[in-house]
Amino acid sequence: MVPLSENPSAAFGTLAGDHAGIALGRAIVARLDELAGITDEPGVLTRLYLGPAHRRAVDLVSSWMTEAGMQVSLDGLGSLIGRYEGTTPKAPALVIGSHIDTVRNAGRFDGNLGVVTALEVVRSLHRRGHRYPLAIEVVAFGDEEGVRFASTLGGSRAMAGRFDAATLDERDSAGVSRREALASFGCDVATIPRSARSPADTLGYVEVHIEQGPVLEASGLAIGVVTAINGASRGTVALTGKASHAGTTPMDLRSDALAAAAEIILMVERRAREQPGLVATVGHIETPGGAVNTVPGKVRLTLDLRSPFDAQREAALGAITRDIRAIARARGIGCDIAMSYEAPAAPCDAGLSARLAASAGRCGVPYTSLPSGAGHDAMAFRGVLPFAMLFVRCRDGLSHHPDEFAAADDIDVAARVLADFLDHLAT
Repeated sequence: MVPLSENPSAAFGTLAGDHAGIALGRAIVARLDELAGITDEPGVLTRLYLGPAHRRAVDLVSSWMTEAGMQVSLDGLGSLIGRYEGTTPKAPALVIGSHIDTVRNAGRFDGNLGVVTALEVVRSLHRRGHRYPLAIEVVAFGDEEGVRFASTLGGSRAMAGRFDAATLDERDSAGVSRREALASFGCDVATIPRSARSPADTLGYVEVHIEQGPVLEASGLAIGVVTAINGASRGTVALTGKASHAGTTPMDLRSDALAAAAEIILMVERRAREQPGLVATVGHIETPGGAVNTVPGKVRLTLDLRSPFDAQREAALGAITRDIRAIARARGIGCDIAMSYEAPAAPCDAGLSARLAASAGRCGVPYTSLPSGAGHDAMAFRGVLPFAMLFVRCRDGLSHHPDEFAAADDIDVAARVLADFLDHLAT
């Protein structure tokens, strides 16, 4: 590896655990607190894509980027980009970022952490007059959560050259189209194709994000290097038996759709437990017309399978589908399975991930490698640009909730690992 600065420790300090080693984390938390005050709903954090709060957040983050020595621009889909130029003019850039939109009644760390961490690392460079042969671009995407419009990841898909122009005509609950919202936001949709990146001008994408799960906390680790973003299969199962009187229908003459569903749910759990890396969930179940004194005649349930390995997920889906049909057939229940969503796994780049791991080692920070069960902007770059992710421990694995929390010490660790990663990235 070729160092990009002569004295990395002079630029960023050390991770020796002294007060100076926590300052970067505290600065990030202070900015996150300020950003969390920008919301569409008083009393809770809700910041929807292209809404008033998103506009104010863009303006605030833009001012921070300018103070950190970046040239700032807003692309055709409302993604905010701050470029910290390298020593070589128009050099290829490493893109670092995440999203600043939120779910309703959100926590302050999801997405925002990745943007602010990247920004603070660049600000530290700028304050000390350090630049690299490559450029750094900090990006704040605006539509990762998919709350306002049906589709999501528009900003990162555009950067990957994969934006679907048909989504411009999607409408929100108030009847406003994405195209209209973008125009009101000051974006020119005609410029969307210019957002596309290629390996010729972009070295890759790196995203710092809270884990949104319990693995790091259970392992006693502040950070983790992500191996892949899980592929996912989702659908519904409709079971049709025969509704009948609960008191007068003998057990051996029942066609109980809910009993079949119960057996199916336990089978799904068993299948997933048998295969490390696979997770499977029945997250919603309903019994239309159900009553305390009625044998359930109809049940609908959802199915969600995820794995970092597509072959594992596809094989598990096949086995689960066969078992569902066998259970229904044995119980005399009708069965209809409709899969509605398929997303392939997005493996992280081995080279970039190894460099993150090496940075953790140089900083004296223990880490683990783990897949991401949730989707992220990074997955949009699958097959287009190399990407890597660094997870930060969050309390109780909680996310999409106002109690979402990551400690300043852990955030500081992630920021300094990212800083070391930049210092040692080869040109």
